[in-house]
Amino acid sequence: MRSVILLIRHAMTDAVGVRLTSRQPGVLLNVSGLGQVDEMCHHLRDVPLAAVYSGPLERTLATAAPIAATHALEVRTLDGLNEVDFGEWTGLTFAQLSTLPDWRAFNDFRAGANVPGGERAADVQHRIITALSDLERRHAGEVIAAVSHGDVIRAAVLHVTATPLNLWHRFEISPASITTIAYDDGNPRLLAVNDVPGRLAHQ
Repeated sequence: MRSVILLIRHAMTDAVGVRLTSRQPGVLLNVSGLGQVDEMCHHLRDVPLAAVYSGPLERTLATAAPIAATHALEVRTLDGLNEVDFGEWTGLTFAQLSTLPDWRAFNDFRAGANVPGGERAADVQHRIITALSDLERRHAGEVIAAVSHGDVIRAAVLHVTATPLNLWHRFEISPASITTIAYDDGNPRLLAVNDVPGRLAHQ
């Protein structure tokens, strides 16, 4: 029996590509992001979604809510879909981060590098895979949507494709993109990565 999970990255915010917001509250979708959500709802209108899940932050909830409403569903919040806890790096711009040796080490060697006061990449991967496995069992034979964050979705893709964490940069996960994982009797299979409805992928 096949279950399908549509992993959706939240839509665009003003912070994307500018600063590392991590789990900071108050990061909202911008005008472009709201338009992306409209496109997403149109794209998924005929998909028989049985449930819509979201991480607890505003930007994922604001992406998930219209999708759920289109299918007469309520958003279910799931902590396993939450953003990476980037600890002491939270709130820094990428220009500031680029000067930090620990940040450079993290991007070169994610499998072993520490995040000061935050989550290790392996722990993020374990968290999202555990969450997806639970969802797959809960929704056997159904199609569901789960709205999360770029690095979290990337960690799931790396696991499903047996790609080492240090090769994280090989997969692009754009704002408002869909990454599709199917489970056949519990065995995951990657069907699509970074599908961006109605437009070219964000660069």
